[in-house]
Amino acid sequence: MSSYDPRIDAYIENAAPFAQPVLNHLRDMVHRHCPDVQETIKWGFPHFEYLDRVQFNLASFKEHCTFGFWLAPLMTDPNGLLQLADKASMGSLGRLASLRDLPPDKVLKDFIRQSMRLTEEGVRPKKEAKKAVELEVPDYLLAVLKQHKRAYETFKNFPPSHRNEYISWIAEAKRPETRDKRIAEAMEMLSAGKSRHWKYQK
Repeated sequence: MSSYDPRIDAYIENAAPFAQPVLNHLRDMVHRHCPDVQETIKWGFPHFEYLDRVQFNLASFKEHCTFGFWLAPLMTDPNGLLQLADKASMGSLGRLASLRDLPPDKVLKDFIRQSMRLTEEGVRPKKEAKKAVELEVPDYLLAVLKQHKRAYETFKNFPPSHRNEYISWIAEAKRPETRDKRIAEAMEMLSAGKSRHWKYQK
């Protein structure tokens, strides 16, 4: 049996007027085609679970709302409707500002059924290796690094995560004298081939 969570009732009631028909329609479609779905709130947004696994999620924003299929990358999508590149911010169906932005009910039904079938077969979302976002080296730090050849070589050969630790630590200094002190300490550690948190590494 489907379960309806009163927190999701409240979430939709508090959404912008344009979003309410979209959210209600998507919610109805999920319950109609996935009768055993369970509703819950995760990370502040409505989520729908089937066989104890998250299947779909709703979110409402100022000017649009979104609907996500957690197994979207594994689903068949002959018409290319599923958005996979930026699903975190735009959901699997892109920006939804009205019912006109939704795919036909027949297509939604197929997507929902596909997600259920994949879950029944034990398929799980593929975990993508997260690539570290490398911070830009501030000019003042780069200038000092270039004056310390050994430290600079160590810094360049470190993985992005290690470089980021040094950059963040130095950039977070609130006073110029604190920043200069941290830079001096960084040069000593880097010249010795040490990472920022070398003391805590086995």
